[in-house]
Amino acid sequence: MEEHYEIKYHQLEKDGWWFLARRDIILRLFTEIPKHSSILDIGCSGGVLLLDLAREGFSDTYGIDISKRAIQKCKDQGIENVKVADGRETGYQDGFFDIVIASDTLEHIHNEHKALGEWQRILKTGGIAIIFVPAHMFLWGKHDEINQHIKRYSKADFKNAVQKSGFEIARIGYWNFLLFFSACIAKMLEHLKLKKSGTPEEILTAKGLFHALLFKVLAFENRLIGVGFRFPVGMSLFCVARKK
Repeated sequence: MEEHYEIKYHQLEKDGWWFLARRDIILRLFTEIPKHSSILDIGCSGGVLLLDLAREGFSDTYGIDISKRAIQKCKDQGIENVKVADGRETGYQDGFFDIVIASDTLEHIHNEHKALGEWQRILKTGGIAIIFVPAHMFLWGKHDEINQHIKRYSKADFKNAVQKSGFEIARIGYWNFLLFFSACIAKMLEHLKLKKSGTPEEILTAKGLFHALLFKVLAFENRLIGVGFRFPVGMSLFCVARKK
């Protein structure tokens, strides 16, 4: 990610509506996970999810990020068990973790199969990987370029990549359905030259009532996903995959 935007994201990730909603859906996928589970957050950024997990009672948590700035921010907040590492070579021993989380990480990595294979290697047999990626290449834009994404995924490509790495998919689906159509309209207007391509921070820095509304929209969607509802499309894909 470009340095300017990394700094901006670190300022937003604690209270920004999108970051709050993403952590909320991840935690909703944790409903049946024992509190003593060993958990690795791959691409942990400034450690906000690790802090949320600690507040939920999970004490055996770890984080890695390729950014030295991100890991230093974790340490400045008193977060232990974090280090600078690549998602393709984590440095942990075989079968070390019960849970691996990779939220908007895979799309940054060249050689996705090496990364997925590494995540499977460090999981215990029966361990769970929770993975989020951006969906639909037709939504590709400046946000993806600034974040140095390699690709956005189709559901078929995502499913195939995870399964080819030896995982068994327990659940796969879309997230951010309720904002998907507004994103499609904005993208269409860009193509028609009726709207300039915006920067990622324009929407992420929403404040006041707009901030509250955006969060409530996604929080409502999260509750539906939490009880098993499946949306037909969305701006992101997620899967819960088990190591065989």
